[in-house]
Amino acid sequence: MGRGRIFRAVAAVLSLIVAMAGLAGCGTSDGLDSLAKSIDLSDVTKDEAIAAMLPDSVKADGVLTIGSETTFPPAEFLTEDNKTAIGYEMDLAKALGQVFGLSVDVQSSSFDSIIPSVGSKYDLGMSGFTITGEREESVNFVSIFSAGMVFITQKGNPKGIDPTKDGDLCGRKVAVQQGTAEEDEITEMNDDCVAAGRSRIEIQPYPGQTSVATAVVAGKADLMDVDSPVGDYAVKQTEGKLEVIGGMHGVAPQGIVVAKNDMDTAKAVQAAMQKLIDNGTYMKILKAWGVESGAIDKAEINPKVD
Repeated sequence: MGRGRIFRAVAAVLSLIVAMAGLAGCGTSDGLDSLAKSIDLSDVTKDEAIAAMLPDSVKADGVLTIGSETTFPPAEFLTEDNKTAIGYEMDLAKALGQVFGLSVDVQSSSFDSIIPSVGSKYDLGMSGFTITGEREESVNFVSIFSAGMVFITQKGNPKGIDPTKDGDLCGRKVAVQQGTAEEDEITEMNDDCVAAGRSRIEIQPYPGQTSVATAVVAGKADLMDVDSPVGDYAVKQTEGKLEVIGGMHGVAPQGIVVAKNDMDTAKAVQAAMQKLIDNGTYMKILKAWGVESGAIDKAEINPKVD
């Protein structure tokens, strides 16, 4: 539910995770490059009325510039050329661009630098951002997805961890991505452990999700806390090395980031996203990536969150 990432083309990285051989390769091996090419968005055309809603500051150069931390499969990650961003959010970005009649330029960036740069360096931020009340104080959001968080251990749960049991994570080694809701959650859990006089959680923050998964597979961490679609993807790609425990928790909306002082762009993005939902393009994209369980039926600006 929370969001963060790092650097290589993901399928090769995950195959190296399986081999426990580090993160030294690039290129894909699971057919995801061809999957991205097979999603036909040719029927998505410019909507003149919606395009007119965008302010000139966004559309004057003919390019929709998007900041994304592109090591977060299956939402956004790089193909074997280590340059082209693919994933369900990247397909949504492409479709949005076509509704606006704009080309799309996805620029890879560190996760925690995207929000401060939206409105200056980037027109939008799309990087699995969980919508929180705190974030809504500094930026606008347009909701596009619903996800939860999951805990993942080595296959078979060799440490016998039960995250649903009060205090069971105290004293555990938990890997998370920096700057995400998962890091916030584990930090709060650690505070509870300390307040109850229990052992501290050893929090292991990493800059990218691939490093988080590697830590668990290699036994450096006992478990990881991660967005549900990303966790499911990691379990699949590591072919029996990992498993989800304790079910999904903390379900919350995810959204596109728009500058706080740019409600016109937020309204245009909301209208374009709703068009994609209504005409079936949105669901086609989610189904192609196997994440349709997170589909929403209404795109909202700054939805109310806990």
